[in-house]
Amino acid sequence: MARQGQPRTRARHSVPRDRRHGRRRDEVNRDVNQDVYSVLARAVREVEAALRSGRATPATRTKFQAVALMLRDERARVRAEENSSDAHRAEQLKRLDGIATILAKSAVRDYELLALLTEDAVVSDEARSLKRDMLRTAGIEPVAEELPPAEPDVAATENRVVPRSVVSRQLANPFLAPDVAAVRPSAPRPTRLATWELIGPLLSSFERAGSGASACMALPSPTSRYTPRGMELMPHQGGLVAAAAAGHRTFLLADEPGLGKTAQALLAAEAANAYPLLVVVPNVVKTNWAREAGMWTPHRSVTVIHGDGDSIDGFADIVVVNYEVLDRHVGWLGDFGLRGMVVDEAHFIKNKSSRRSRNVLALSEQIRSFTARPLLMALTGTPLINDIEDFRAIWQFLGWIDEKKPLAELMNALDGTGLTPADPGFYAAARQSVVDLGIVRRRKVDVAADIPARRVADLPVELEGAAGRSIRAAERELARRMVSRYDDALAARRTGAVVEGIDHDLVRQVAKWEQKDATTSKTGENVFSMMRRIGQAKAGLAADYAAQLARSAGKVVFFAKHVDVMDAAEETFAEQGIRFSSIRGDQTPAVRQRNIDAFTNDAGVAIAVCSLTAAGVGINLQVASDLVLAELSWTAAEQTQAIDRSHRIGQTQPVTAWRIIAAQTIDARIAELIDGKAGLAAQALDGSEEEIGSSADVQHEALVALLIDALSARG
Repeated sequence: MARQGQPRTRARHSVPRDRRHGRRRDEVNRDVNQDVYSVLARAVREVEAALRSGRATPATRTKFQAVALMLRDERARVRAEENSSDAHRAEQLKRLDGIATILAKSAVRDYELLALLTEDAVVSDEARSLKRDMLRTAGIEPVAEELPPAEPDVAATENRVVPRSVVSRQLANPFLAPDVAAVRPSAPRPTRLATWELIGPLLSSFERAGSGASACMALPSPTSRYTPRGMELMPHQGGLVAAAAAGHRTFLLADEPGLGKTAQALLAAEAANAYPLLVVVPNVVKTNWAREAGMWTPHRSVTVIHGDGDSIDGFADIVVVNYEVLDRHVGWLGDFGLRGMVVDEAHFIKNKSSRRSRNVLALSEQIRSFTARPLLMALTGTPLINDIEDFRAIWQFLGWIDEKKPLAELMNALDGTGLTPADPGFYAAARQSVVDLGIVRRRKVDVAADIPARRVADLPVELEGAAGRSIRAAERELARRMVSRYDDALAARRTGAVVEGIDHDLVRQVAKWEQKDATTSKTGENVFSMMRRIGQAKAGLAADYAAQLARSAGKVVFFAKHVDVMDAAEETFAEQGIRFSSIRGDQTPAVRQRNIDAFTNDAGVAIAVCSLTAAGVGINLQVASDLVLAELSWTAAEQTQAIDRSHRIGQTQPVTAWRIIAAQTIDARIAELIDGKAGLAAQALDGSEEEIGSSADVQHEALVALLIDALSARG
């Protein structure tokens, strides 16, 4: 049985009638058929013309799907016609195939259109409505859709889980009561706008806005009241926190990357006491959210959901979950008594028919029904990807609109303007009404005085699956081998001296032996092979983050040490339809310069994939202000040289280097050593070029730390 909302191949959607006489199709001459072909051909030409001018808009996709549905049903009807000759049937099918061919060629321009041609594609309500209108234009009166009985979404429920610790929480508080302490937003007042279609004009108001139109709500003076000791908020961050403290509860936080959206969201939750707080994020930043929560709200417990959530703390204040596993946990999260929800990279939910979007919107609705004034925050540097329609899902998550109309707060604000869509001033006033609900947008250049000209931001990632297990096992084996070497050396001493605790001199000697062997041996795990394997495991996550940055902030420089990491990243960018330029050591000078020019001069080339050694010196990439360091350097100087490809004369914005760190591995230890050896914090803040120590020093200290940890663990 087909699921509700999916296309059916059997022709059963309409009862054809002549517009003038109401006759059924089998009573009508070929003029009606001619009308059908004319309507289809005209619609296909319109789709083709729209695609030539750029990417498909939601309206174009709707028309595309409506045409595809009509073609499918018309072909089925023609084949089933019993009163037609074979020649006439063949002629009709040939005409339909001609139209279908044009449609298919158009779809090649946009992969999302190709997905609409599959048998299991979800049919939108808009496409069904347009299809009915097109049928009427062709002289066919559609009847009510005969939808199959709704079936449970087995895929959405069969893998649902409830972690054991969550069950314990539910048993501890079985009578969780809704929050009725605050006054809920009033229902919309009776208004002359009640009969107007308003969603379209609201969206259009953002398209009509001039370059000087405000894109940020008015914010109060910054506050540092909720900032923990030892931490410091930048002024632009403190303004949003102050708004939350003053009672504002919905935010579309659209700051550019690097302006501290995570800290703002966490401290806004603190100011609003929005606990338990759910944070939905892409997988690549899940670990970083937990780390940031520990820094900005240290007195709040945080738990991260991995897989089925077997290890989570069911009593935590902050629950972090990635989009990929949200489907398993949406059931119990809806009953968790959440009083706040943050959706990071909120443009991920723009497709309202996707499961991730449906889950996020369902949780938002449950939270709003449970809590009078919950904190709802959508974080994205790219609120609009393809079209102004991308706003719809975000606005619905925030409770500003539903499927068809503005909700109470927005409707009352629109009514307060005293205008209707027929009035010239409506669009500017309507846009400001939406902005005032909580749109906050700042660019780096707008707050340049707040942030350093060059800084390094660490992004820890969790290596999961087989690759992560293999790397951790190899690291344990490397530590075990050094422990054995340490024990053998200790036992072979002739002096008979007794050492209490760990002999640190011997530890350093064993590390030197291991370091020397690593440069000569071709077998077994060593510090160099470990770092290469970690780089390979991080490649996909680093590339995903670079792709997010490219969509949010524009051009990005992606640095890696190893060719296979660069290859993996380029495969990811190609799969996501992101154009890139490759700058490597094995290129001729002409090819290298051509690729540099493509990145700096072609607006469509979003990412430069660079070798850390080959592209770290001698080139200018200041067209980008964001860099991703997918693999660690052995020295801070090498890292600084890479950052300086963008942070140089001609750069007009502060530069942020995002360093991808594999949490709970030797990668994190090496990052700490580099920072400590070279005073990286000083480099990031004041541009100091001072280098303390060499790459060999860092390698040696990493092995020393690994051996000491292993010896300490055995007691």
